[in-house]
Amino acid sequence: MKLSGIFLPHNKGTQDSACVKLPLPKTVRIPMLMGIGAPCVPLVIKGDKVKVGDFIGDTDKLMAAPIHSPVSGTVTAVEDHLLLNGRLCKLVVIETDGEQSISPDVMPPNVRDKRSFCDAVRISGCVGLGGAGLPTHIKLNYDQNTRKINCLVINAAECEPYITSDCRTMIEQPDSVVDGIQQTLKYLDIERAVIGIEDNKPEAIRIMTEKTASDGRIEIKVLKSKYPQGAEKVMAYNTTGRLIGDRQLPLDKGLIVMNVSTAAFISDYIRTGMPLVSRRVTVDGDVVGNPMNIEAPIGTPISELLKFADTDIEKAKKILMGGPMMGLCVYDPDTPLIKTNNAILAFGESRKKPQTACISCGRCVSACPIKLMPCRLEKAFDAHDIDTLRRLRADLCMNCGACSYVCPARRSLAEKNQLAKMLIK
Repeated sequence: MKLSGIFLPHNKGTQDSACVKLPLPKTVRIPMLMGIGAPCVPLVIKGDKVKVGDFIGDTDKLMAAPIHSPVSGTVTAVEDHLLLNGRLCKLVVIETDGEQSISPDVMPPNVRDKRSFCDAVRISGCVGLGGAGLPTHIKLNYDQNTRKINCLVINAAECEPYITSDCRTMIEQPDSVVDGIQQTLKYLDIERAVIGIEDNKPEAIRIMTEKTASDGRIEIKVLKSKYPQGAEKVMAYNTTGRLIGDRQLPLDKGLIVMNVSTAAFISDYIRTGMPLVSRRVTVDGDVVGNPMNIEAPIGTPISELLKFADTDIEKAKKILMGGPMMGLCVYDPDTPLIKTNNAILAFGESRKKPQTACISCGRCVSACPIKLMPCRLEKAFDAHDIDTLRRLRADLCMNCGACSYVCPARRSLAEKNQLAKMLIK
């Protein structure tokens, strides 16, 4: 069986660009929700002094990860913040003092077994660094009495155009990647791991092959550069041959799928105790004068990253957080960088052609990696036919955008699929 998908221009112009550290911004703005789950409650108030690594947000809700200060300085406000998905959450504003003093709470965790390993991952504030931002401890803390996990899949596909931050992680931090994998195998008692890397990353493949050569439990799987290779179910099938069905999770097939940058972060946290307070991001696009990879504190206004990369922000007609296929449009250039961001892309004039009538060519159906029928979903959505949307399984859409990309009529299929899911809810 072959899963569908499409071939895209790679535009990986920053693949050989070593990551550069961003100068410390004057102010950071840190949302209390940066992924899937419940928002955190601010643990600080205006006037509080904070240091790097201090807890500034947490909650007793299960589906959540705590939030730490990425800077030292003074809390100047705790205010409401409108997220790109329309939800409201609290946001902590910190004015930096330039000293970057480290919190005394930052120390390597005492990891002895699976429970302490999962506890450490939660305390670190780790969320999935390549997708929707599921708190990582939720994924790892499965019941070993009811589930037998025998394979860890490391998602290093990075299949969207432009983005190279995961690739640079493998090139610049290969020891952290391998150690994070080995720690996870050890404490979760998993037999083996497979690292899935697209074939357009030869340097990363070479380095990771060398670094894993002495560990027979870890396999490198070179995959075709075909979008959406990095989708969880697609990655699972193309690396292990296991098909994850409707309403199933990788856990149901004996798998855990983890992003490669997440694995590297877990290693770094266990070694240093420094929580998730910064991100490596690719900054690129046709109005970016110096495309590059940048490491920046969480909460940095993305306008700071764009300026650092010599971007003419006045010419930017569209700014994306993420890739061109699944990224979210930014309404404000000062939107803060969050944990799940792996790229900031800025583009000039839109090249989108006007829409025409659907010609029932079926290209969207052929391109869909999970065999949905986007053309029929669009008609059902336009008619507000919720029963048909349910029958056509609109809720399974992964929002990869392949349908819109191949549509010769330039229909807004991907957008309407997401609106359809909201309509069903």
